[in-house]
Amino acid sequence: MQRRTKIIATIGPASDSERTLKELVAAGMNVARLGLAHGTLDEALERYRRIRKVSKDMGTRVGILVDLPGPKIRSAPFPEDGSNLSAGSSIRLVPGKNSSTETVVEVDYEKVLEDILPGDVLPFGDGQVVVCVETVDRNGASATVTNGGILHGRPGIRIPSERLSLPTPTDDDLQKLDAFVEAGVDMVAVSYVRSAHDVRRVGTEPHPRGPLVVAKIETRAAVENLSGIIEASAAIMVARGDLGTECDIAELPHLQKKIIAECIAAGLPVITATQMLESMIQNSSPTRAEASDVANAVFDGTSAVMLSGETAIGNHPVESVEVMARIAKQADQEFDYGRWAERVAELRSESENELNNGSSQAITDAMTLATWRAANELDLEALVCISGSGFTVRSMARFRPNVSILGMTMDERTAQQLTLSWGVTPFCIESAMGYEERIANAIATAKNEGILKSNDLIGVLAGITGDSPATDVLRIMRIA
Repeated sequence: MQRRTKIIATIGPASDSERTLKELVAAGMNVARLGLAHGTLDEALERYRRIRKVSKDMGTRVGILVDLPGPKIRSAPFPEDGSNLSAGSSIRLVPGKNSSTETVVEVDYEKVLEDILPGDVLPFGDGQVVVCVETVDRNGASATVTNGGILHGRPGIRIPSERLSLPTPTDDDLQKLDAFVEAGVDMVAVSYVRSAHDVRRVGTEPHPRGPLVVAKIETRAAVENLSGIIEASAAIMVARGDLGTECDIAELPHLQKKIIAECIAAGLPVITATQMLESMIQNSSPTRAEASDVANAVFDGTSAVMLSGETAIGNHPVESVEVMARIAKQADQEFDYGRWAERVAELRSESENELNNGSSQAITDAMTLATWRAANELDLEALVCISGSGFTVRSMARFRPNVSILGMTMDERTAQQLTLSWGVTPFCIESAMGYEERIANAIATAKNEGILKSNDLIGVLAGITGDSPATDVLRIMRIA
């Protein structure tokens, strides 16, 4: 069995050369992530163009996800060799952007003293240093270091999301996004989402005309407003780094499972991210706990697993993708396909009061479940899913059929966006007006690629009702 869980690799200084990008693709990278919080816009656009070139040269489809910085609050720079904020020591937080020390931390946000209160717990970075605010006055805030450590560069400072004045996405986010929309980017991740309103503020055209919008769940408010955010988004990322600083660490694994389950129920791709193989930033192999973490995310039903610093700045970017691919492939083989569809059906039934009988979603639910049963009972060679927007393909992927899913679309952007979907091999086929012509084009494409051959028994899933987006036709056929 081929690996079916997708891999997202963050591209940075350690991985942005043409040679390394080719090695990452060969190792198993399905989607390249460009984080816009570091470096210039021109540098990010140059990496974007380089990824496109490598993908074209290799004849391998690679999706590109840009990750907007969001309202990230950072300190002014610490000394080059770092500053040690020891546990129990007192520090002063003041607005500023010049420099920070172990006693006075300048915060590059002019409204910081308006947005924090005594008693607030403020993590730095991914939580390696934590301070508790004691008092706030017009000139600054006094705080006690509860978790000590050494800080370098300009670490982020986490202000409670419900009181942060900055909007999501920020004006700077939208300016950067405009440049990538013009370039034709496939997906965009929105940071620090707190409600569905934040997702709608992105303002791009609905996919596939615009990029697939990925909402990052990394705030307590996002967890509380999850159903609305899922409804407004095209995909979800479980961003465990920041989520783990805003929620109790013991709660985090359960939130991960809850978010993944709700995405599966809604038919949305879901990404599990942050510190998956963190030790491989320095080491050539992961810890046993990290290997288990990746496998368990697959067992939970995640569509994709993501590498961040491991590939962006780490010493072993290609090895990190290779290791993650091996772990995910083994987990895919051990996945409980037999019981998964029953779980999805149960998840859907829990929200069936939200579905109208005969609605597009209800019809698609019934058809994709029937297709899963047919694939199991008839031992099909593959499922050919034909879709203009990708809706049919993503709806089928959530049932985790134990056969190949060939995502056939007439839209190149849709094919690029399907690189994020579990188990899907996307293809762009020639446009055709008639249903029969589309099937013929899809089968011819799969035969030319060496995936299907004459006499193979396949399932063909599509929607042919012109006035409805529903997936309403399943055909079982043997290839001539």
